[in-house]
Amino acid sequence: MRVLLVGGTGLVGSAIYARLSADGHECILVSRHAVTIPGRHHITLDLARTTDSSEWKGVLAGVDAVINAAGALQGQDMQGVHVAGSGALYAACESMGVRRVILFSAIGVDRDARSDFSRSKREGEAALMARDLDWIVLRPSVVVGRPAYGGSALLRGLAALPILPVMPDTAAIQPVHLDDVVETVVFFLQPGAPSRVALDLAGPERIAFSDAVALLRAWLRWRPAHRLNLPAWAASAAYRAGDVAQMLGWRTPVNTTAQAEMRRGATGDPEPWRQMTGMRPRELAVALAREPASVQERWFARLYALKPLIFGVFGLFWISTGIISLGPGWDIGMSLLREGGLQERFAAVTVTAGALADLVIGLSILWRPLSRYGLWAALIISLTYALIGTVLVPRLWADPLGPMLKIWPVIMLNLVAMAIREDR
Repeated sequence: MRVLLVGGTGLVGSAIYARLSADGHECILVSRHAVTIPGRHHITLDLARTTDSSEWKGVLAGVDAVINAAGALQGQDMQGVHVAGSGALYAACESMGVRRVILFSAIGVDRDARSDFSRSKREGEAALMARDLDWIVLRPSVVVGRPAYGGSALLRGLAALPILPVMPDTAAIQPVHLDDVVETVVFFLQPGAPSRVALDLAGPERIAFSDAVALLRAWLRWRPAHRLNLPAWAASAAYRAGDVAQMLGWRTPVNTTAQAEMRRGATGDPEPWRQMTGMRPRELAVALAREPASVQERWFARLYALKPLIFGVFGLFWISTGIISLGPGWDIGMSLLREGGLQERFAAVTVTAGALADLVIGLSILWRPLSRYGLWAALIISLTYALIGTVLVPRLWADPLGPMLKIWPVIMLNLVAMAIREDR
């Protein structure tokens, strides 16, 4: 079978691709970012901008089934991804005779759409259901598996904290294992499988979000964390901080959209799913027990919680050095360059250029689209500062405050940031 997998590089899409490829199916991945993985047939295409059905016809040539696992959160074009672009894809499927279309939506959007995310997801479902296709709508709860991204990564990051912040006004969830989701897709791709159905993919137990975090912490082999019930103002500040991070281009599951969705919860009735497919979704604790956590999971959980601090502190560090160099530290910088033998005018140009470079580097690190370049620039300029300082004012190596020695921990933090920058 030849399957077009839209959103094939995400948590669910990657797992579906791996399973279908192992079963001998040919998968064509579609995502808006280029993928350079050998052996994968990939098409770079922005779903939100591909709103003309004719643009999909070449992509759909020879395709037997389509799986739409694309999703957009706050800060992205949700209407374009969930409705306009997806709607054009469904229209093209209808005209090209591609009957089987599986859409991944979100649990609860058919009952209570509290955010632009859930409202656009519901509109996307309606766009598919209106077509003369053999459609299937799958609405998973919080998906948990060996890989982690989005909400599942947040669970692990929170599990690494010795004090667990418990957000107010959060409803229950029914975590579902990634393998169960993939098996469901395999079932619906079989010849003669049911169609024109919408199913909640919910685990068998309802638990509080904080209890799910506790299960992940036990899986990671750490002692139970102390729980701290956050006041509403503190929780709201955390969600707003996530909004700011998204404005800077960072993908974070903590934002005001997540706040609205967590108030609704992620629960549903798994019985229709079980009856139709014969699936027996596993409990979270049972699923985790079958795959003991390794040191990689423990590292990831700790680094996930530290990552925003690393980039935030590192970016502000460079911005602060630039401001200080242009302000209260100007005379100190000038005196060091004079000591190194530079003339007054050239020293002033050097201090100004270095300060402006620091400001640009700091802003680039904070803005994700430029963060890779900002980190490389920070690494290069740190080594440059070490070289210039050694040549012009070598006595700084013996300074008890260690201005030259402290460059090397900064470089090490720079390398850590470069190593963990990628999201998936």
